[in-house]
Amino acid sequence: MAAAQRNEPIMIVDTALQEREKSSKPIRVGIIGAGAGGRAIALQLATPPPGIRLAAIVNRTLEHGERAFREAGMMEWRCPESPRDAELAINGGIPVLTDDPSVVAGCDAVDVIIEATGTVEYATGVVLAAFEHGKHVVLVNAELDSLLGPILKARADRAGVVITHTDGEEPGVAMTLLRYLRAVGLRPVAAGNLKGMVDHYRTPETQRNFALKYDQEPRKVTSFADATKLSMEATVLANATGFQAGRRGMYGPACEHVREMAKLLPADQMLDTGLVDYALGAAPHTGAFVIVYEDKPLKRAQLGYVKMGDGPFYVFYTPYHLPHIQIASTIGRAVVHGDATVASISGPVCEVITLAKRDMKAGESLDGVGGFCAYGLIDNTASARAVEALPLSLSENCMLRSDVAKDQVISFADVEEPARGVVDELWSEQLAR
Repeated sequence: MAAAQRNEPIMIVDTALQEREKSSKPIRVGIIGAGAGGRAIALQLATPPPGIRLAAIVNRTLEHGERAFREAGMMEWRCPESPRDAELAINGGIPVLTDDPSVVAGCDAVDVIIEATGTVEYATGVVLAAFEHGKHVVLVNAELDSLLGPILKARADRAGVVITHTDGEEPGVAMTLLRYLRAVGLRPVAAGNLKGMVDHYRTPETQRNFALKYDQEPRKVTSFADATKLSMEATVLANATGFQAGRRGMYGPACEHVREMAKLLPADQMLDTGLVDYALGAAPHTGAFVIVYEDKPLKRAQLGYVKMGDGPFYVFYTPYHLPHIQIASTIGRAVVHGDATVASISGPVCEVITLAKRDMKAGESLDGVGGFCAYGLIDNTASARAVEALPLSLSENCMLRSDVAKDQVISFADVEEPARGVVDELWSEQLAR
């Protein structure tokens, strides 16, 4: 039985990883994607945390993978042509670099794959190949998880492996806290992010200087600002908890401190369906929160005594999210205990739909996540499917059949779709399930 099912403290993973370090049997990790996120993870894993080793990097541009190794202080690597070549190098203590994900997916010397590309079609192929070879998968890819997380979880179960979003990203931070609170006998009724600002109309041009300053990709930081990434992360959390969005885009009340959220979200919805949401501009300005409900007078008195407030809703929060550091916990939990940090529990509860950033004309092509054309908002799946809304992760290279107005929901009927291969197959299978 998995650790999550037994409600055991998740920190037992540190003991297990220390034992792996002592016995020279570390978990060997392959990272797919050497962008800013992948490089930060490589830097941390090369330190290394106890019981974990960076064994491989895959990137379509090899120079970026070389940069990741150098920044991590690893000056020797091999470029294998086959899984067997990769296995020989890794077993000899030398990491590998390749532009072919099948080399790492098929390598017996790699235990777990971190998918950090932010792509959908490419990443789906990587994940399915990992499952085929019995490898666990850690997703640092909200674009994919928010679109196909439920069906990929079903495929992972069938393969007998773990697929999980990572601790350190907000869904993992919130879910780790929520599971702890649930394990000690509290009743979580809402969870979500802390967000500094939201502007649906940001573009790669408005975000260019910020991206350059922090060595990020402009489209990526655009998705942070225009609510797309926020919506994707909330969708991952919704599908892992069963909580719903209170309305399209969530409420996102502005407040000075996250503890004010206890009185700012609709009580009836929290108690009826549970809610995913976000606090706008609230201290401590980073991390994630969980709201619990307690109606028993004596228990409320005790919570008041320990300065948690008057209730009946109480806010707990984690004041940081550090994906490149906290991912080590997710790796350990997946490999050692078969425990997903955050993964879908059934079919989709929520999804991320496509809305126009500006008035557009028939014949224009959409440019996907973090682009000039559209932003994404979370919606409950029942509502999204009722209007046949186009998921934002499927929007790239879709051509408009008709004019659309700014802020209009773009539906499948509004676009000519490109062929997508396996992603279309999985999306249809997910809808059917």
